[in-house]
Amino acid sequence: MNNNALNFLESLSNGFGPSGFEKEIIRLVKHYVEPFSDQLEQDRLGSLLFYKKGSSERPVIMLPGHVDEVGFVVSSINQHGFLTFNPVGGWFDQVLLGQRVLIRAQKQDIQGIIAAKPPHLMTNEERMKVIEKTRMFIDVGCSNAREAEEMGIRIGDPIMPISDFSVFTKNAFEIKNGVTRELGEKQLAIGKAFDDRIGAFIAAEVIRQLSEQNIQHPNTVVGVATTQEEVGARGARTAAWITDPDICITLEVDIAGDVPGIESHQALTEMGKGPGLLTFDSSLIPNQGLKEFIIDTAKKNNIPLQLSQMARGGTDAGMIHMTRTGCPSIVLGIPTRHIHSHVGILSLEDVEHCISLVTEIVKTLDTDVSESFTAI
Repeated sequence: MNNNALNFLESLSNGFGPSGFEKEIIRLVKHYVEPFSDQLEQDRLGSLLFYKKGSSERPVIMLPGHVDEVGFVVSSINQHGFLTFNPVGGWFDQVLLGQRVLIRAQKQDIQGIIAAKPPHLMTNEERMKVIEKTRMFIDVGCSNAREAEEMGIRIGDPIMPISDFSVFTKNAFEIKNGVTRELGEKQLAIGKAFDDRIGAFIAAEVIRQLSEQNIQHPNTVVGVATTQEEVGARGARTAAWITDPDICITLEVDIAGDVPGIESHQALTEMGKGPGLLTFDSSLIPNQGLKEFIIDTAKKNNIPLQLSQMARGGTDAGMIHMTRTGCPSIVLGIPTRHIHSHVGILSLEDVEHCISLVTEIVKTLDTDVSESFTAI
């Protein structure tokens, strides 16, 4: 991963793009991928498709990663100038209080703080309860509604978390049966919106490497920056109709299970041990031939791969695998801690392994292999 790619990832993470308001992020992706893409296309929900053509038009391999992030919209302005809000995507109430947000108003971007009545003024019974979103407000420093309106704030304005991207290194160790083995320095990234701009980033890097390294591949690869996944995989539906894919490898985050309070069977992947291959979720049972092909490809190329499963939730693949007459689909995810909050943590080594794995898949996935996934 070169410095230019890392700077691109930083701009993606820091950028403004709740579901339905992704235009800024789509422009960043377009600017980055245009020099090494054979063709660019866009659907009418805003998703961007970027093509790398190989030696054959078919099979078409779709690599979607959604670029929308969980956020909020202004739902009202009260007489004192405080804002109420509705969530865009799934938020856990307990991660919100005291956090900074950015409102994209008509005249300017405005910073605010998610707050509630101070605990000093609560009854004992109130302090014992979780404060729900409906009892929170956003403070933008106003004293009345006129001041907020003068700032240009309107009902329906989008809101995103404020959380700056950064990278740091650590010395990693593996401990097995009481024996410690040093693994060397590992690079981690902290930031917002890894769910799922990391997926769009991986798709872009696969296309870039295919182009810049002149890697031969017997297919057409289509990276897709999809919109509105967090509110129902809406962009995936329209983008898949345009792409008409033979194979879909959705690029996502995975819920890292190496966090206190999570039982080992609840989230199976760990940060720093390779990408996760999702074997089941509530929206997709992956094509089994495609699953085995990816597992074999990882083994042949000594790329670490973890098997994963998620009882609830879904991804763009849940929509794409039902497009037209059906499309063999699967999900590769980067184990990420603390998704759907203001800040997450992931391993850049996992990202690099995922880029390598997808590239190796693309190099050998021809028509015969593709058709074998659905042969009876």
